[in-house]
Amino acid sequence: MFNLKKENYELFYFKKSLAVSFVALMGVTSLANAQDSTGSSSSAKVFGGRGQYRSWSFGINGGVLSPFVAIGGTNDFNKMDVNLGYGISLRKQLGHAFGLEGNIFRGKVSGSRQNATISPKEFETEIGYAADIRGVVNVATVDFLRRENSVNFFVTAGYGLIAYAPKVDGFDWKDKAIGDVNDRHDAKTYVKEAYIPVGAGVKFKVSERVSFNLGYTMHFIDGDNFDGTYANGASNKDKFSYGYAGLEFSLGSKSKPNLDWVNPLALMYDELKDPSLRQEVEALKARVANVEQAVEGLKKDSDGDGVSDQFDKCPGTPAGTAVDGSGCPLPKMTETAPASNVTRFETIQFEFNSSVLKTEAYPTLDKLSSVLRENGGKVAVNGYASSEGTACIQFEII
Repeated sequence: MFNLKKENYELFYFKKSLAVSFVALMGVTSLANAQDSTGSSSSAKVFGGRGQYRSWSFGINGGVLSPFVAIGGTNDFNKMDVNLGYGISLRKQLGHAFGLEGNIFRGKVSGSRQNATISPKEFETEIGYAADIRGVVNVATVDFLRRENSVNFFVTAGYGLIAYAPKVDGFDWKDKAIGDVNDRHDAKTYVKEAYIPVGAGVKFKVSERVSFNLGYTMHFIDGDNFDGTYANGASNKDKFSYGYAGLEFSLGSKSKPNLDWVNPLALMYDELKDPSLRQEVEALKARVANVEQAVEGLKKDSDGDGVSDQFDKCPGTPAGTAVDGSGCPLPKMTETAPASNVTRFETIQFEFNSSVLKTEAYPTLDKLSSVLRENGGKVAVNGYASSEGTACIQFEII
């Protein structure tokens, strides 16, 4: 009876202390955020890389270890005892919403069978160490409602190795762990098994350097001897949980913001609102307007001669006037008849079907004779058949 009252008192005291600490830290968080809100804006830029942020953090935590988990399931013992655990963590934030975290913790897990008539009636397992690496996803980093949150939620999952030594009904397996019947080995201090941690939590921003974390993690062990008891010889994997509170300290230069708390939407908004960027945009718009105006000037051709007004040295040329590349009219070409010494004479004809010249042909021959006597030269004679007579007669003449 005394032990039961003592355990209840310890559990009540622990819950009360945790509640008081939570309320106090919430007040400190509000005060720190009010002070930080007046600070200078971040110099971080979009797509500037992780180097412009503080991305490493170190944490310490303490809490309650239990053989039960929130999702339920079968257990070899039906009553839990209050046992404290403690641990440390080191995290590297890879992005606004994701990071990798290494955890090491120790403690004890114990329980008993209420109203049990058979053995084992109780167990107590010492965790020599449990080490794991987890992926941490920040759920509320991207926020459309607030510039910067002072509260963030996260979920975790990973893989680790645990070393433990169970004590069952007073018998301590520490330094006596020889394995189950299918895997006997020399006695070892601890039993070592792999486990998968899955958890969730909430983080409160106390200051630019410090945050207060509340979390709950379920540990699923790849073995059925964590409580020193096999479930009727069947394969029934053991599990336990760890509810904790802790402080996390951001590492790195004070001049850099903590990547954990930077809202990328606010960062993009600030960059778009930057006066220097606006000036660059306005200057670019002015340059574009000047280019458009210059193009319109190049297209203008008032006299329609095909040469832009900016390059037209002879504006106002009449429509249809041929111009050169500078818009001036081309000089007109005058045609002059070529000089010729050829004299043409009237046709000399013969009588039909005869070699006798017609009477009207003699004056032409007299004129040709006079020209040849006075000027000399040559005479070219072309002969053609007459259209009179039949084709047979014409062929004989040719």
